[in-house]
Amino acid sequence: MCLAIPSKITRIENNMATIDVDGVQREASLLLVEDVGVGDYVIVHAGFAIHKIDEAAALETLEFLKEAAALVEGGSEGMTNDE
Repeated sequence: MCLAIPSKITRIENNMATIDVDGVQREASLLLVEDVGVGDYVIVHAGFAIHKIDEAAALETLEFLKEAAALVEGGSEGMTNDE
């Protein structure tokens, strides 16, 4: 299963973007998207930005993912293999 996480473009050079997700930076190709710039949010899959999304949707999705991760972490405490 793949999970597409919104990533903010922080730098662009030669169709390659530096993207940031919660302080973690990676590189992604911009060959598959048009009209993106520094500060834009994109969905990245397999090292390629595949879709530009608006900031409000990106921030809402990131918040939802943080909440889901917190629930998973909190929900796994105290569980045994019998549960």
